[in-house]
Amino acid sequence: MPLFPHPTPEALRRDPLPLRGRTALVTGASRRGGIGHAVARRLAAYGASVYLHHHVPHDAELPWGADRPEDVAASVREALGDPAATVVHGPGDLADPEAPARLIATAAGALGGRLDILVANHARSGRDGTLDEIDATILDDHWAVNTRSVLLLVQAFARQPERPRGGRVMMMTSGQDIAGGMPHELAYGLQKGALASITRSLSTTLAEQGITVNTVNPGPVDTDYLTGADYDAVAARFPGGRWGMPDDPARLIAWLATDEAGWITGQVIDSEGGFRR
Repeated sequence: MPLFPHPTPEALRRDPLPLRGRTALVTGASRRGGIGHAVARRLAAYGASVYLHHHVPHDAELPWGADRPEDVAASVREALGDPAATVVHGPGDLADPEAPARLIATAAGALGGRLDILVANHARSGRDGTLDEIDATILDDHWAVNTRSVLLLVQAFARQPERPRGGRVMMMTSGQDIAGGMPHELAYGLQKGALASITRSLSTTLAEQGITVNTVNPGPVDTDYLTGADYDAVAARFPGGRWGMPDDPARLIAWLATDEAGWITGQVIDSEGGFRR
């Protein structure tokens, strides 16, 4: 064997459906304007079967409002790259400590008995504040959804009885550790920071099972939550003069799910398009 073996020319050519035959759960895929929807479409386009988790009551209480899960699923279904793949959707309130394990089991059952990919994209937004405004209830509510549920999802994913060796876990953070922080969203920033902090420990824990764990900071993404002069002010901070769009982080996350990213684990990756703080 050569000292430095080279891949064959065939191995160097990219498979147009690198996730064919694999199954994925994307949480927080409840709005066509959101990152979860964009990630799910990318995974589907790469050949995966996808289970979409949603919690409509959370979106309904926010300014941008809720979407119809059936419409979100139909949009992802349109992107399927493999005719044998499928798209399924279902609800779940991840504030319930029993919900993460239940969701993993439900999604695996709906997609043939196992999950290969977990994208923990969901988050509680709103009901937050500054140091003067937050209280124990706000902190506990954000902890339950934004951190505890993610760790319980990862735990249940790793415990799947029918899952073969290997797998991909992607979590989401929010740039709370970069200059300026999130002083007006302390509860949210605290819990997202916990995910960034635990990434390395989770990757080490799951390495022997062949599961990679990475966390993505998508930076400011246009998910329909800001308009007017504030929207323009944020856009001006990008060298390209535009916000990040949901498909910008989705491309990275979908790639992390492929075999090409098999040597990358334990990383918190910024995907911000050069955003200037």
